[in-house]
Amino acid sequence: MFYQHLKGHIEAMLFAAGDPLSAEKIANMLDIPIEHVTALLDQLRDDMEKPDRGLCLIQVAGGYQICTKPELVVFVEKLAAELDTKLSNPALEALSIVAFKQPVTRSEIEFIRGVQSDGVLSTLVDRKLIREVGRKDAVGRPILYGTTEEFLACFGLTRLEELPALPEPGSMGSPE
Repeated sequence: MFYQHLKGHIEAMLFAAGDPLSAEKIANMLDIPIEHVTALLDQLRDDMEKPDRGLCLIQVAGGYQICTKPELVVFVEKLAAELDTKLSNPALEALSIVAFKQPVTRSEIEFIRGVQSDGVLSTLVDRKLIREVGRKDAVGRPILYGTTEEFLACFGLTRLEELPALPEPGSMGSPE
């Protein structure tokens, strides 16, 4: 293939980006046809499937991303434990509400959670897991929140429709 010499360029771009890159964006940056980019991505994926490699190429959130092979995650988890940046339970609650109810306002989140949520929403915005997606057509025009591509990537999703279905009300073993 004429563009074979660019496979390393693509690998470097994916590594440096951290976030998923679309084939179209890669094609634009390298100024080559998208068909050649997808062929190079397929070759790169095949190269990374060799047992002596620690990384793999996945398709997620509308793009491609380099990540650790699943069988090596335990070693990365040890490293991550030193850099622990987990979300708190309140932040996970709020994130779940945004993911399943979006677009949703702060007051709607607070109504569901039963507590003030300014701090956790600020944390989720800072971590780029949620973002402002508009304003509600109501008194005060409150901000509407929705999830981001970063959210999809963090949870290994390609699109929101891959979220599990919520249980029907009353199906959680409530007393009768």
